[in-house]
Amino acid sequence: MHPLVEEAMKKAAVAWLTVPGQPGPYAVWCLWLDGALYVVSGPGEQPAPGLAGAVVVDVSSRGDHGGRIVTWPAQVQRLAPDDEAWPPVTQQLAGKRLNAPASTADTVRRWADECVINRLVPVSDQVEAGAPADAGSGAAPPRSTPAANRTAKPFRLHRVRGAGPNR
Repeated sequence: MHPLVEEAMKKAAVAWLTVPGQPGPYAVWCLWLDGALYVVSGPGEQPAPGLAGAVVVDVSSRGDHGGRIVTWPAQVQRLAPDDEAWPPVTQQLAGKRLNAPASTADTVRRWADECVINRLVPVSDQVEAGAPADAGSGAAPPRSTPAANRTAKPFRLHRVRGAGPNR
């Protein structure tokens, strides 16, 4: 494994996933453990569109300054409740879950019944570090939405010219 991936992901609370067939990268909270990144998604948890059906995704880590530290390809593997790694991984994931609606045991039980935990494993040492000089801001154009309306000009009944305090 590339040492930059290991160091960046140990410190990351959030990672950005680029899933083939999905629009743009999206953020997910995650846990780096034993050389793999774990992501929980499903009812009552974060959305991860297309992740469960993907084979390989790109994972990016960003620094405190907002710039990309590293992007690496990862193989997506589903962690099943009968997997021997389930208890230690879910205990640590539940501990990292902010504002959990229930106890750790109840959260882990709900994940087993309703949610998906994916393990993202680096597939090669080919990583992109930092941002290329010609990358620009990296901002995507806004998606079209029916909620976008043209803003109307403010209503004015009439215009008073020369009105002052002594008139």
